[in-house]
Amino acid sequence: MTAYDVIIVGSGPAGLSAAVNAIRHADMLIIGGTSLTVYPAAGLVDYYEGNKLVLINKSVTAKEAHADLVITEPIGQVFQRCVLGENCSEDAQTSDRR
Repeated sequence: MTAYDVIIVGSGPAGLSAAVNAIRHADMLIIGGTSLTVYPAAGLVDYYEGNKLVLINKSVTAKEAHADLVITEPIGQVFQRCVLGENCSEDAQTSDRR
């Protein structure tokens, strides 16, 4: 079953707790458009226990060594290609860690 959740971290302790729980149990985690330097959001990736971590960002992040796929490109360009049905990583600087 596929389930999609968006948690707004600024929604207080209950929102943060829900984010940790969702991340901990996710089959895949896609993080996009962040340098992963602002906390508490930056620390949420540490709760991920799965093996399909994807990072999409225009610059290098500190968590790339833990990612299974890294796309170094602005997230808007990546998603625009995906929405248009093109190869989501076409022409992007990608690194498949598997």
